Amino acid sequence: MAEKQATREAYGKALVSLGAENPDVVVLDADLSKSTKTADFAKHYPERFFNMGVAEQNLMGTAAGLAAAGKIPFASTFAIFATGRAFEQIRNSIAYPELNVKIAATHAGITVGEDGSSHQAVEDVAVMRSIPNMTVLVPADGEETRQVIKAAAQYKGPVYIRMGRLDVPLLFGEDYHFEIGKANILRDGTDAAIMANGTMVAIAVEAAEELLATGIKVSVVNVASVKPLDVSTIIQVAQRTKAVVSAEEHNIIGGLGSAIAEVLAENAPTPMVRVGISDTFGESGRPQELMEKYGLTKASLIEAVHKVLIRKKK
Repeated sequence: MAEKQATREAYGKALVSLGAENPDVVVLDADLSKSTKTADFAKHYPERFFNMGVAEQNLMGTAAGLAAAGKIPFASTFAIFATGRAFEQIRNSIAYPELNVKIAATHAGITVGEDGSSHQAVEDVAVMRSIPNMTVLVPADGEETRQVIKAAAQYKGPVYIRMGRLDVPLLFGEDYHFEIGKANILRDGTDAAIMANGTMVAIAVEAAEELLATGIKVSVVNVASVKPLDVSTIIQVAQRTKAVVSAEEHNIIGGLGSAIAEVLAENAPTPMVRVGISDTFGESGRPQELMEKYGLTKASLIEAVHKVLIRKKK
């Protein structure tokens, strides 16, 4: 069985390393530091950690002020609170003036589990990618999270980083290289392509392996950088395979699937099937049971590939 780690766990460790490298890095949290794992940073650098309490608007406003003063703030809370309760502050105080704030949101998607729909952000990518000047990143595993945090700290401008609660398989080693604005082709195939991010990348790899055993060769593209999107790679893979499936733990409206569909519609019209949450709220349940119910599984991806291959032949 593959080793697993939650992306939020990797985030906590990455922050500690980043704090040692750069004294300008500061961390803010909304009274959830044990859950978001920013407590690790607080333990090592208490003078650079700020618990803002259950006041997400103040969290973002203070982060904006720290950025204006030359610091590199990582503002952390659950994705539903970061993007929902503090939208106006993110839009007007961070993105509009292009301040150097990193919004590091954990507990995204339905894999939050038993906390239920009120705590399951399934529209956060759509909200954040619609904001001008905002960069949106969705890492797939621990190593990619580590590199995403480092890249975000080096990047000048607002960044939204989406992470999860659930342990996910470790896909990448230290030889992996993440770059903002670049997608990574993990499997090469000419029959179809699965373009995924976050929790769905490992599932896409499993689906591709099972399809290969039946003679269907599927490319798997990890699209951690949702905005800016790697338009050239998406077009190149779509033109080579002529059949695309998108996969995300997010509403199919406004997220990765929408971003890819927009690119293909304007540049390389291609048969496409979107796998994600079908415009509905989540519910309370165990993460794996919810993934099954909402169709975020290997079987769902295999079915989607067969569906898009039929459309490709028409």
